[in-house]
Amino acid sequence: MYISTTAFDMNRKTFLKTTAATLLATSVEGLQAKSFAATATPSAEGLQVRFLGTGAADWNGRDERGEHRRLSSILLDDRIFIDLTATNLEMIPSDVHPETIFYTHSHGDHYHPASALRAGVKRVYLGQTWYDIAKSDFQRAAKELEKPMPEIIPVYVGQKVELDDIVITPLPASHATGYSFEQTLMYLIEKQGVRLIYATDTGGIPAVAARLAGIDAHERPGNPITALIMEATMGIGYDDDFRSFTHTSVAGVERVVRVLEKTKRYTPPTGQPVYLTHMARTLHGTQAELDRDLPSPLRAARDGEVVILKAK
Repeated sequence: MYISTTAFDMNRKTFLKTTAATLLATSVEGLQAKSFAATATPSAEGLQVRFLGTGAADWNGRDERGEHRRLSSILLDDRIFIDLTATNLEMIPSDVHPETIFYTHSHGDHYHPASALRAGVKRVYLGQTWYDIAKSDFQRAAKELEKPMPEIIPVYVGQKVELDDIVITPLPASHATGYSFEQTLMYLIEKQGVRLIYATDTGGIPAVAARLAGIDAHERPGNPITALIMEATMGIGYDDDFRSFTHTSVAGVERVVRVLEKTKRYTPPTGQPVYLTHMARTLHGTQAELDRDLPSPLRAARDGEVVILKAK
């Protein structure tokens, strides 16, 4: 069973040079203030995912079509963030106070220490390859904001992190940052039979990630996933885009799904979509066009949308 509740060519320089420094200068007061009440209660059965943002780095306010996607971020069961920036703060329900965050990587459209501190985060999980940098960033932000320093916890590829009934395993992504030594991450998220891969930013699913998640067809027996949220930075018709080494197109996501279905490594409940996120403003059509043109089972997630993913 699946439940859902719903509250072009890109300028290369603009997209690739969005940095943490840019977002550190963002004024939270300058954002349009909104108060969101919780639209769903986290279920003991299933995993709730709240999309706080679904856009790539080239979103900057509303575009000429009147649409706006905040930078990509999700909230699990209203208690665990994955990525967070100043653009997402207005999307957190007023009665929800998560204290834990996982970061996928250090790019400023995903990582913004001041926003985590403003949200009340007390525990920060991120890749051990850039732990020292993040610790320094948070110390500086905590001092400037006069906020308590959170606990910074390094995670390693393949290491399971158990948080009550949720288990999160870091997987290697195919993405590059300004630090040549940084291993970017995607996450396998498990709860009571639900096995979700949250994959952003990445050029496909690397072999090591597939093996660790149990979806590599070479490994027998496998361990199928039941849900997938995957980046689609490039839209329909951008398969030969230069970003293909570090991002995924709609066709790329469709191919991943097709292979996993064929190898029986993706076994979702009937009717549960594959959600697309991290969609570039200049490489995608409007939400209405995406709803019309995306092949099944792909669906473009909306900012503020809340879904409850089920195992069966």
